[in-house]
Amino acid sequence: MKEVCDAIDCLIAYARAKLELAARDETYVRNTLLGLVGLESYEGAGKEYDGRSVSALLSDLVQACERAQLPCAQTPERLTDGVMGALMLPPSAVEERFAQHMAASSREATEWLYSYSVRSDYVKKEKLDANPRFTADNGLIVTINLAKPEFRDPKKAVSGNSVKGGYPKCTICRENEGYFGRNKRTLRTVSLTLGGEPWFWQFSPYGYFHEHGIAVNARHTPMHVDRGTFVKLMEFVDLFPHYFIGCNAALPRIGGSVLAHDHFQGGGEVLPLHTAAVSIPLRHPDFPDISAGVLDWFGTAVRITGRDAGRVADCCELVRAAWESYADPARGIIPADGEGQHSAVSPTVVKTERGYEMNLILRNNITSAQYPDGVFHAHPEFHVIKKESIGLIEAQGLFILPGRLTLQLALLEELLVSGGELPADYADFAMVFSEMKAMAPSFTKETAHEAVRRELASVCERILGNTAVFKTQPETAQFMQKAGFLHD
Repeated sequence: MKEVCDAIDCLIAYARAKLELAARDETYVRNTLLGLVGLESYEGAGKEYDGRSVSALLSDLVQACERAQLPCAQTPERLTDGVMGALMLPPSAVEERFAQHMAASSREATEWLYSYSVRSDYVKKEKLDANPRFTADNGLIVTINLAKPEFRDPKKAVSGNSVKGGYPKCTICRENEGYFGRNKRTLRTVSLTLGGEPWFWQFSPYGYFHEHGIAVNARHTPMHVDRGTFVKLMEFVDLFPHYFIGCNAALPRIGGSVLAHDHFQGGGEVLPLHTAAVSIPLRHPDFPDISAGVLDWFGTAVRITGRDAGRVADCCELVRAAWESYADPARGIIPADGEGQHSAVSPTVVKTERGYEMNLILRNNITSAQYPDGVFHAHPEFHVIKKESIGLIEAQGLFILPGRLTLQLALLEELLVSGGELPADYADFAMVFSEMKAMAPSFTKETAHEAVRRELASVCERILGNTAVFKTQPETAQFMQKAGFLHD
């Protein structure tokens, strides 16, 4: 059992160096860890931190428990989550540290909390850094997510983020903080006030971009987008002007997988949509202080910019109300029917020298016999690359593709080089493979890899085109004119 005790001591030494574990608490924490692994005695002699990563230290502990045939080794994720949760500062202390850093600057505060979340192994940064990622010539960012399963069925995606039994009510309720049932003993959140209501912020353990996190309503209340949503989003970037923040449309298929609980997504990365230019400038006679316009973007998006948050919220609300009631059957746009609401906006905001730049992405989740997964969803010919919902992050130009593609695309690269034909079980790749082959008469390993990247970027661009409710920017401008806007 000495090997297990030594592994525990190495983790305690790590916590002293990296997690602010106080010397006064060491004996208490050591005893807690002994209880977690199932030991009633201690045979260690203390250790100094040797500079290894937390994942290596945790691996040592799990292997030591396996060799000692301790039952805890049968559930390694639960074991390591419990160990790290015991080594960390409690939520109240994290909140206190965060507030101290906020007094200096909000950037310092978020950097501290993110770094702490990485050091505590809550944010799985080593796994995130292993995800393939590139920025394409068309400006889109393409990533392959090796860490999470693919949900090709929207119903399964929703069920994958639900909790049975009523406690916590859903996967993002604050009651998850420290909850052993979902391996959340390392989760730490910090309190916010948005729109005069209690909210909180936490980072995502498997974030899609730099410092990816969610702001969550402290009350378990359904997702919705209204004027108050726009106000809250702008209050968030007042607090954290180095972040963007946005909200999924509150509808199935085009929204997030957690629609039962009001929340936003944001973080510290500039996404492609944020830098998209206004292609058709617009103005509204009732809002002379607001600039507006249709974005030069693959999906359908407009930008509302102004310095007064209340005025920006009012103008955004005008667009939202106009879009949610807009009917255009010839284009397949049905705002609502017997099955409920189908049109919604997905807002996302950044704060710049021009003020608040609120991008409103127009979405619609109507289905048809031809497109049972959604008329304005990725069309079937692209499902081999991406069938999951196109939510807020992808709609802003960062695509998260399924991990299975790593091996599948590697085979396509080999076939491009060898000149081989697709095997029968790769029939779904016929279209994309033929497009890759058309890029050159022959391929080397390097040019085949580049052809695959170019094809992925092209498919992602076309998927965003599928989601566009208006297929041209002048059509979007015509809708905005019906909402009272004029060409500037």
